[in-house]
Amino acid sequence: MNNKRLKNPLVSYPVIVLATSGDVDAINAVLKHYEGYIAALSTRQLFDERGNLHVYVDEALRCRLETKLITKILTFNVA
Repeated sequence: MNNKRLKNPLVSYPVIVLATSGDVDAINAVLKHYEGYIAALSTRQLFDERGNLHVYVDEALRCRLETKLITKILTFNVA
């Protein structure tokens, strides 16, 4: 079995079904599951005037990605 999958289990099907129907707790569970990935995608590097590297999470981008995920959750067809 894939070792990475054991560390990051998938979101359960019942949670997905509840999230697609608009259940706030289920949507928050999905957001919680992907928060690390969203933070990684939102990470930016900034060099100050002395050339020192600073790594930070771009909060505007993080919010946009979370909003996009919520939109996709609500339009997802579970069938």
